[in-house]
Amino acid sequence: MEIKRVFILVLDGAGVGALPDAENYGDVGSNTLGHIALKTSNWQLPNLLSLGLGEIVPQMKLNSLLPRGSFGKMAALSPGKDTTSGHWELAGLVLEKPFPLYPNGFPSGLINAFTEAIGRPVLGNVAASGTEIIEQFGTEHLQSGAPIVYTSADSVFQVAAHKAVVNQELLYDWCRIARNHILVGEHAVGRVIARPFNGASGNFKRTAGRRDFSLIPPGKTVLDLIQEKGDEVWVAGKVKDIFAGRGITRHLPASGNTGVMEAINTGVSSNFNGLFWATLVDFDMIYGHRNDIGGFARELELFDQFLNSLLNNIRNDDLLFITADHGCDPTFHGSNHTREFVPLLAYSHDVKITNLGIRESFADLAATVAEVLNCGTSPAGNSFAGDIFGRRVSQL
Repeated sequence: MEIKRVFILVLDGAGVGALPDAENYGDVGSNTLGHIALKTSNWQLPNLLSLGLGEIVPQMKLNSLLPRGSFGKMAALSPGKDTTSGHWELAGLVLEKPFPLYPNGFPSGLINAFTEAIGRPVLGNVAASGTEIIEQFGTEHLQSGAPIVYTSADSVFQVAAHKAVVNQELLYDWCRIARNHILVGEHAVGRVIARPFNGASGNFKRTAGRRDFSLIPPGKTVLDLIQEKGDEVWVAGKVKDIFAGRGITRHLPASGNTGVMEAINTGVSSNFNGLFWATLVDFDMIYGHRNDIGGFARELELFDQFLNSLLNNIRNDDLLFITADHGCDPTFHGSNHTREFVPLLAYSHDVKITNLGIRESFADLAATVAEVLNCGTSPAGNSFAGDIFGRRVSQL
């Protein structure tokens, strides 16, 4: 059976163990899913385990359950542990240098240029949690109208503003200024992020309307190759922003894991040939960064329930991949991303049950997608298409 559609589902932050170079990042011993498994009794993930997740994460393995898909794990070649670099490598683009980080806040010259450009001073300019920073500076922001600027362990420049004080479109304009004119050259962070919030002092809450302004990928990705072939590339949620809209033919707006899963169902029930890419953000954004072990575990159970219906509804010519972009171990010190391997689960009605081992690069996924969809050669990575089908794709 020829594969006509590929679905890539990225479980944001769902790492499966520290990479060999984790020492360079202070992440030795991290293991997002393994540590959650040790802290969670009676964790119900029958569908993920049936695809081989227990073979990758021994802490989750059930001896009585045999996998029905191909499984392995992938290492990152790109430096760092960033959302953007992780997604780009999954799409076949390996970076040589990491994006700049600002653990002590942004240089005064950069901040001065931004304040001059928007005509207002800023508050914050620290590395902080998004929920904590609006509690700390939200009341002063309401009084002054000065936006709150902050960063994190990711390469990001985040601008938070209350919806009653700053119109959302104005917030987006400020972020475009930062992206296009301030954070360039050596300061070209991976993403500039608009963070609207509302509520009263003591009860501020981030709202829908977040928007990421990413760098344009510096080279071709498998998304470009698929589009150039004439097939379609559908994405859900923030994937469009991560690739700066390039190589994408249809975007399905979606907020949170629930919205993304609804978008995936739309894709599965639609008629198109090509790629559907969705990233489920809540694992990382809501639970990993907040060290919420129980929340992460429950959210993965909800995804597993969704996965049951997805596996029953995919077509004979569909191929499903489940992976991640980095780790975000909620049991680990701090609340940052962790430098980890990511899972690799592959399933179709024609897939061979095989151990894909440890892949050298996330880009092996892109190389496989390119071969399966017959759209040329990925910029990086080694295809494992022959392994999961037991024969060359040209023989399908």
